[in-house]
Amino acid sequence: MKKNDSKRNILNKSLKIFFKDALRIAVKNPIQAYYFLRTLLWLGKAARLRSKWKKQGFIVPPIIIFSITNKCDLKCRGCYAQAFHPPSEKELNDKKLRTITEQAKELGVSFFVIAGGEPLMRPVMLDIMKDFPEIIFLVFTNGLLIDGKAIITFKSHKNIIPLISLEGNKEDTNSRRGKGTFEKLEKTMKMMKDKNIFFGNSLTLTKPNFNTIMNEYYIKKLVDYGCKFFLFLEYTPIEKGTEDWVLNVEQRAEMIILLSKYREKYPALFIGIPWDEQGVGGCLSAGRGFVHINASGDLEPCPFAPFSDTNLRDSSLIKALQSDFLRSIRQIPELAMENGGGCVLWKERELVQSLLKNQ
Repeated sequence: MKKNDSKRNILNKSLKIFFKDALRIAVKNPIQAYYFLRTLLWLGKAARLRSKWKKQGFIVPPIIIFSITNKCDLKCRGCYAQAFHPPSEKELNDKKLRTITEQAKELGVSFFVIAGGEPLMRPVMLDIMKDFPEIIFLVFTNGLLIDGKAIITFKSHKNIIPLISLEGNKEDTNSRRGKGTFEKLEKTMKMMKDKNIFFGNSLTLTKPNFNTIMNEYYIKKLVDYGCKFFLFLEYTPIEKGTEDWVLNVEQRAEMIILLSKYREKYPALFIGIPWDEQGVGGCLSAGRGFVHINASGDLEPCPFAPFSDTNLRDSSLIKALQSDFLRSIRQIPELAMENGGGCVLWKERELVQSLLKNQ
């Protein structure tokens, strides 16, 4: 338990460093910079609130990953969301999306990662996010549904930060996401740059696309498009036949060097998962730093571990976070350790499932 407490303290400090860096990068955008300055104050307040809950025996992570829909306008090969949760009619209704967000704010949650499917297929979430300026919402989107209304929302509400997913250059992205996708996203990114919108790119690293994405020419190209936030995610092979997409040892080692280089050279935030998790003591899932809520309301340890013993349709968020299943995962150090890349909970899914069966 003390180790998990130490990890949460390190994470809280890391979040403050993250937004100090964001403040520095946004200095040419006074309105965005002012918002990030206010965010630093809110982070402190939220951390004190989570500490208060901790003294009462309740674990509240600073981050919630919320997959608000399983529906998507694309069918990308290797998509973990479609592999785990195919589209269904059992998604949380609009009222419940708002209720969960309200409860999270009251508990001191600082970040929501809004995912899917394609989250912009639930446009009501844009309206919900507007009403919670104290919370940062990172919106993972394929970018194809970013329209005029979304642009206005992003410009007016600085707590909503879109992260557009790319697979590399035109050939890489169109091959996995569909013909013409990259060209559409180029226009969207240029439009957001013209509107002075703080946005980022989500880049899933595979063995085939590593040299393209991590090439300095490609990084500079995205910076020129206006990208201020690079989020690199190591591919986890959920779909059979994609095991050869996993990074090799040399690529994983090179990634550490390149992250350091680009942070020094370019005016953008660079985050690498799982590389940066090691700086806070390993995997942050199961409430150590974050939890995942799927579109049906199941509270899961991680998007790559689709197992749950509680559902938010009939439970409050604070009660669900005290799940015996999540507690069992946190008590096994091996389920937080680096083990050669990819999601440790997915690699050890038989052990994770056995914990669920024992509840």
